[in-house]
Amino acid sequence: MTETTVEPIAAEINLPPAPRFVPTLLQGLGYAFFRRQVVTAMTARHGEAFRLRVPLFGNMIVVTDPALAKQVFTASPEDLGNIQPNLSRVFGPGSVFALDGAEHRRRRKLLTPPFHGKAMKNYEKIVEEETLAETASWPEQREFETLEPMMRITLNIILRAIFGAAGSELTTLRRIIPPWVTLGSRIAVLPSPARDYGRFTPWGRLTNYRRQYDDTVHVLIEQAKADPRFEERTDVLALLLRSTYEDGTPMSTSEIADELLTLLAAGHETTASTLAWAFERISRHPEVLAKMVAEAATDDNQYRQATILEVQRNRTVIDFSGRHVYAPSIELGQWRIPRGYSVTVALGQAHVNAEEFPDPERFDPERFVGERPNMIAWIPFGGGTRRCVGAAFANMEMDVVLRTVLRHFVIQTTTAPGEKWHSRGVAFTPKKGGRISVRRR
Repeated sequence: MTETTVEPIAAEINLPPAPRFVPTLLQGLGYAFFRRQVVTAMTARHGEAFRLRVPLFGNMIVVTDPALAKQVFTASPEDLGNIQPNLSRVFGPGSVFALDGAEHRRRRKLLTPPFHGKAMKNYEKIVEEETLAETASWPEQREFETLEPMMRITLNIILRAIFGAAGSELTTLRRIIPPWVTLGSRIAVLPSPARDYGRFTPWGRLTNYRRQYDDTVHVLIEQAKADPRFEERTDVLALLLRSTYEDGTPMSTSEIADELLTLLAAGHETTASTLAWAFERISRHPEVLAKMVAEAATDDNQYRQATILEVQRNRTVIDFSGRHVYAPSIELGQWRIPRGYSVTVALGQAHVNAEEFPDPERFDPERFVGERPNMIAWIPFGGGTRRCVGAAFANMEMDVVLRTVLRHFVIQTTTAPGEKWHSRGVAFTPKKGGRISVRRR
């Protein structure tokens, strides 16, 4: 398979198949509210690629094959760039989601250092502390949902990692971020209204949350700048305030606020959802749980890492990653796609490709033990220049949370059927919240 190439504007267009006799409205509603089912059915019928017409994105090509995904992720951003519209309409114009091309590359260079290398070690203690604090109140010998506790843990972790302290402002953020994330996730896949319908509408409520957030973050920024230990601080806020682009200019206050909101929202819901799926999975696979428990008593984490990789493959939380065709046309496998189309990689569908993952429906961490995943076929964080900047942080976070829980609790196994998928708009979570029963060690 060759890499994505740009074709002359006069090149003959060759599009993948589309559903026959299905009105555009039904295609859009199906994709918006039953995305997994629609993509699964269309893949079974049409194979590696098909086209739909959906709200927000208009004409869309959906690819499910890892080889086509590689073409999408390795294409030049000038030819196949940032999808439109994107999550910047929720996070703000200063978010990395809003940027493309050289501007996007400049911003990623500023965002990468806080989530790699030595900085990661500073956060491990925070993860363990927050996990112990949350699990202190867990009931014993009674089923409970893990999704909401994981949401609280990951929110507190990211708040402390970003702002480096506690206080009334962080209390305000703890109050407004969860409902903001839930609301934003649900309406992010829906068109924006043509006009303002008032403060009690979903978009009006989102605007109100944003106003409270901006007021709070501006106070935190001023406090950070006035801190006598500002130059020594290792939190993300301080690092961004001290960082500059290559020309020496700093990020603006509004850009920092938008980026921090992106990290808070995107970084906490997806990680918490994956952790809830992890508990749901291991409680139904006694042999996996037993190996994880034995390993948690040591300093090793190879099997735990393999389990995290398999959860992300087997229960993919974010199931699509999109681009927009800016070139006159692009060649994608056997297809030729014109300017103006969106191209979406169906991440979850790529993860059940039998050639890449034999017996793909089986939950089996062994497939990743001692093996690095193929980063074209295993793509829960997306790929290419727009791969999630916080992937390493999320991986560390999940590893430490699972280790801490396994060291302090015995997780009861169950023969109950696996929990069904539940759509929160952008993310997919266990329908019953990843329920488990535990007792303290």
